[in-house]
Amino acid sequence: MAESTKELTEDGAKVTTVAEGAEATAAPPAEPGRTIIILFGPPGSGKGTQAPRIVDALGTPQLSTGDMLRAAVAAGTEVGKKADEVMKSGALVDDDLVAAIIKDRIAADDCKGGFLLDGFPRTVGQAEKLDAILKETNESVSMVLRLCVPDEDLEARICGRWIHQASGRSYHATNKKPKSLPDGAEPSAENMLDDETNEPLMQRKDDTKEALVERLKGYHEMTTPLLDHYKAVVKEVDAAKAPAEIGPQIDELVAPYKK
Repeated sequence: MAESTKELTEDGAKVTTVAEGAEATAAPPAEPGRTIIILFGPPGSGKGTQAPRIVDALGTPQLSTGDMLRAAVAAGTEVGKKADEVMKSGALVDDDLVAAIIKDRIAADDCKGGFLLDGFPRTVGQAEKLDAILKETNESVSMVLRLCVPDEDLEARICGRWIHQASGRSYHATNKKPKSLPDGAEPSAENMLDDETNEPLMQRKDDTKEALVERLKGYHEMTTPLLDHYKAVVKEVDAAKAPAEIGPQIDELVAPYKK
């Protein structure tokens, strides 16, 4: 019977992973000089906003674990079939299988110039698996781009977020208000409406002060040690500043990797 292990995700939730080993296929030799960037930051630090900026600047794809899993399952690859079996059994996909899916994905043509990883690795163990994959093609992570925001600033960012569930459009009670929210009014289900459909917006269950405490605890305990693992290539961005001031910091750090 396979062993199970528990870990904290970036959101601070405990999950059980099943140690179902996955045999990865060999990747072809990599293009020289690939730019491999990991986007790193706590929930609410602006990764979703800054990732497209990096992708546009470098012309490389953004890879998220969830998207890669879904694509592998849809494509019916060997590792995709294994992942599908695990998920259908009610278990979570373990690190070995995720690593195998990443290994397949980064061998695709659109990754010849490099790629941006968002959401992986989240633990030192996952980082070591990624390092081993890259070592096979004499590569390593080019840069860990860390978005720095004090914990006390994250509460206002996260607890003010509202989304239109059907489209994914996002709003903020102070920074990106919908047209329906009158100046000075407290946000509510009645006055937080989507600009395009006028349908009610909603808040995620974990976008609360109480949930944020647990999410940040998990982030600091499990993910922050990655800074030590990758300390030679960590670059920091002051993401607590206004959006107009964050972009230029990003541009300066990625500029050397433009081709």
